[in-house]
Amino acid sequence: MTSAIPQKSKPLPEGIYCPVISIYKSTPRQEIDLDASYNFFSYLIRAGIDGLVLAGTTAEAVLLSPAERQDLLRVARKAADDLGLKEYPLVAGISGQSTNETIRLAHEAQNAGADYGLLLPPNYWAGAVNKDVILGFYREVADNSGIPIVIYSFPAVCNGIDMNSDILSELAQHPNIVGVKLTCGNAGKVTRLTQEYTSSQFAVHAGSSDWLLPCLIGGGAGCVTGIANIFPKSVTRLNDLWNDVRMNINESRKLQGLIAQAEKACKQGIACTKYGTDFFLGRKIGINDEQAFWPRRPYKPCTKETQDWVVGVMEHLVEIEHSLQMKYV
Repeated sequence: MTSAIPQKSKPLPEGIYCPVISIYKSTPRQEIDLDASYNFFSYLIRAGIDGLVLAGTTAEAVLLSPAERQDLLRVARKAADDLGLKEYPLVAGISGQSTNETIRLAHEAQNAGADYGLLLPPNYWAGAVNKDVILGFYREVADNSGIPIVIYSFPAVCNGIDMNSDILSELAQHPNIVGVKLTCGNAGKVTRLTQEYTSSQFAVHAGSSDWLLPCLIGGGAGCVTGIANIFPKSVTRLNDLWNDVRMNINESRKLQGLIAQAEKACKQGIACTKYGTDFFLGRKIGINDEQAFWPRRPYKPCTKETQDWVVGVMEHLVEIEHSLQMKYV
């Protein structure tokens, strides 16, 4: 039965969100390259990406300083504003290990231009994180945040903490909790939550594009996907096919399979995602320094063998990507 709760005052828009990579200068300290970031954000927006996620897992958020997080948000907001998209949605990672720290991060993100906050559960002492702790944490942050909260379910980076659909459903009833990103890959959560809530009440997004079509078929609102850093037009095309009432289901299935094949490289880690962005898109957006796409140390870029594998599993999308038009010019 559909919930009777009112729609949220600021629902999370449906569509494709890109958790953007961080681009660095090739200096000993690997400072953030804000000019290159502006060009990259502008390209993704013009390509039709529906929203950007800043300071998320793919952005190496745990390796970014608070000032860098805020600078990237301001640059993303300027990129959208300069394209005339004053209401373009920006989602900021605000995950902290304490309630106090998380509320501070939410306030800083709001001041820097974020519209929503993406929030993992506390997980440092996983054995102490039970249902009551999770519910209390999200509710208190939501009570004290000036921006709506999007729950981030990603057990692989949270010491195995996995929020089931019952917990998510309870949190969905909070007026300032507007959706969830399911990087847990559990399609059952999609269908259970969408049976209860509309997207304007609580939006359910897949955490990667290799199950975008199953998520949409199950009533989901879209996805947040690393492959959008590399092939943004292809992923948005798949979403558009689904949204078209005259869609060609066979074309959708074919494109879903191609995107899923490319996405598996992103699942091997951030270094692969960044190398793919460099190889297929870097020169196109004017970034000619391959080190700009290296992970922040101490983490290492891909080996030559891995680079060749990444290109091999992604290159089948190049022709499709190049055939599609930019959404904004």
